[in-house]
Amino acid sequence: MSRRSDIFIGLMSGTSLDGADAVACQFKADRVQFLGHEHLSYNLSLRKALLSLLTSGPDEINRCGQTAIQLAHFYAQVVKRLLAKLNLTPQDIAAIGVHGQTIRHCPQLGFTVQLNNPALLAELTNIDVIADFRSRDMAAGGEGAPLVPAFHACIFSGDSPRAIVNIGGIANVTLLKGKTVLGFDCGPGNTLMDVWVQKHCGLLFDENGRWASKGKIVGALLEACLTDPYFKRKPPKSTGREYFNENWLLERFPLLPSLNPEDVQRTLIALAAQGILSAIAQTQPDTKELFVCGGGALNPLLMQELQKGPYGVFSTSVLGVDPMHVESMAFAWLAYRFANKKAGNLPAVTRARGERILGALYPAY
Repeated sequence: MSRRSDIFIGLMSGTSLDGADAVACQFKADRVQFLGHEHLSYNLSLRKALLSLLTSGPDEINRCGQTAIQLAHFYAQVVKRLLAKLNLTPQDIAAIGVHGQTIRHCPQLGFTVQLNNPALLAELTNIDVIADFRSRDMAAGGEGAPLVPAFHACIFSGDSPRAIVNIGGIANVTLLKGKTVLGFDCGPGNTLMDVWVQKHCGLLFDENGRWASKGKIVGALLEACLTDPYFKRKPPKSTGREYFNENWLLERFPLLPSLNPEDVQRTLIALAAQGILSAIAQTQPDTKELFVCGGGALNPLLMQELQKGPYGVFSTSVLGVDPMHVESMAFAWLAYRFANKKAGNLPAVTRARGERILGALYPAY
């Protein structure tokens, strides 16, 4: 059965565990045209199952298998909604690039796990699926993350030194200067804020930073967190929820339970911003502009904290890409690269021994 070869779907569910974003993109050479987007939030049952797998527990293998099946059905639902919105058929799509849901990222041990069932997703959608983007880079000695800097360099490069900052659960930065591209995870993004607001308010996230706006920055807490050696470590480096979590907060500041919860939330916003600003200052101090994507771009308080740095701060929307579409577009791009036998990693970013074609194909037929 003949298929188009130029339209790819990127499917991304990040460390914030809020749901999945799907985008359709058309490629001509390495030029990307955005066609459409669909978002679907996790239901409480699936989110709870995924959260439970972020730490070791009983019957993990069985729970991983069952949750991966649920996840594939969920992904298929997002894809079908996107196709309907754009009046496309499965035959119009070259492939789906799906990241999966990260439940472990342990580059220091040489492995990473993205929960996924790409074979089932191919069966459910009748579309070729390209998945498992991180493991090839890790096999070559890399961190397997971040993978988006290569895409950032493709679509966001400019005349002056600039930073592209993706603020999801973890914050990562791409530094662009001429033909030089650097990128790394710089610390917690939304993950600590989300954990804290869920614990104290029962909310999945602090919309627009409303709850945090009632608090004030606790200098001692901020300073204690910033003493963590991760912030001073030179890149390449990557991290995840395994490292930055509520236990990490308590270890850094045992008096945490005695603080006003709103003050903690406000401080966590400052922590995310300071981690980003210090990373840029240490690595590319002549940066002129900072462009933000991911959920953090929608938090006015976080954007205000970033504006305390010496850079112009903007959403990636001023560059023509909605901040909530960037990561999904990156995985459509990675799928396109795989299909055309082109490398998807940057050794300077991940520490891999060289460029590698990333991904594995699960044909629809």
